[in-house]
Amino acid sequence: MSGPHPTPDSPRATNPPQDSATDVVRWAAFSCVLVPVILLWYGTSLAGTAGTALGLAAVTAVCRLLLRQSERGAARLLAEESAPHRGRRHRTGTGAHRGGRHTGGNTPVG
Repeated sequence: MSGPHPTPDSPRATNPPQDSATDVVRWAAFSCVLVPVILLWYGTSLAGTAGTALGLAAVTAVCRLLLRQSERGAARLLAEESAPHRGRRHRTGTGAHRGGRHTGGNTPVG
């Protein structure tokens, strides 16, 4: 047996997918604090530890921005798919946009 499975009553099963990004950012922030402490514990210089901490914080900030942007894009796509389509109907293969060879127009006939 692998362990307890989430039931509908458990808090893990009711978390929406957006919370996973928040969890990732929390773990990254925790790592930004933990890694420099461990480096200091093992005797790394203060300057090296500070540089590592700044680098981890920068990577965490960029990843957070990318996660948020991805969430907004996914939410926008989901909203567009669930919204009823109004206005023009997008038909493929109509008119001159069908592709292939077009006769007539400004082509010289020789």
